[in-house]
Amino acid sequence: MGIGLIISIVIIIIVGVFFYRSRQKDPVNYIIPANLRQLLTNHVAFYNKLGPDKKALFEARVRDFLASVAIRGVDVIVEDADRVLIAAGAIIPIFAFPDWRYNNLSEVLLYKDTFNKEYLTTGGERNVLGMVGDGALRREMLLSKPSIRASFQNDEDGYNTVIHEFAHLLDKADGDADGVPEYLLADPYIMPWITKMHETINEMKTGVSKDINIYGATDDAEFFAVVSEYFFERPDELKANHPELYDMLERMFRAQ
Repeated sequence: MGIGLIISIVIIIIVGVFFYRSRQKDPVNYIIPANLRQLLTNHVAFYNKLGPDKKALFEARVRDFLASVAIRGVDVIVEDADRVLIAAGAIIPIFAFPDWRYNNLSEVLLYKDTFNKEYLTTGGERNVLGMVGDGALRREMLLSKPSIRASFQNDEDGYNTVIHEFAHLLDKADGDADGVPEYLLADPYIMPWITKMHETINEMKTGVSKDINIYGATDDAEFFAVVSEYFFERPDELKANHPELYDMLERMFRAQ
């Protein structure tokens, strides 16, 4: 057995023990805050732009999410605001689809700060704000508590970690995180989307497009998640700068 394989096995064991221990600290819980409506009013601009009937529907969708997805703190207390903001970030991208549920998600793990790609909160390279789990964690999402609060402090900065990670889940719903959310795209629109996505990524890499977060040029999956943030946070600017891209996202998220 090679040294590299031994090291990999040790890392897997350490991570497994870490998660086992962290999960023993509090039971799985499904809590719907009594002040849900007030928290939405105070923090979620998308909700505040809806009419009364749509607000009631949004609240119902948030309650349904919180009743079906556990939110657990890893060495941090999960507050009502955390629960509501996570649920709001989940519902915003799928609000036009009343029957949609995240069947590929069972639990959200909340961290007190950033973490690394091995899900650890100590050591170097702790620059991860959120992550959709894979492998043994394939039905889980990891989020840092500060990133959740920051995501809803400014609804026009173009950044929302919660929406970003749930966009990844939408992308993965067809089996692959490849930047092509096939459940949101009818067949005739798939190739035009792929073409526009690759054109825009190239423009970002060459400096032609500077308004989209350059992290979106990492790969196709990150592009879709990044422009989803842009679409919901700064739609007017996206429409002005990238009208064709905006129209495609409008068709996806608004069920047109």
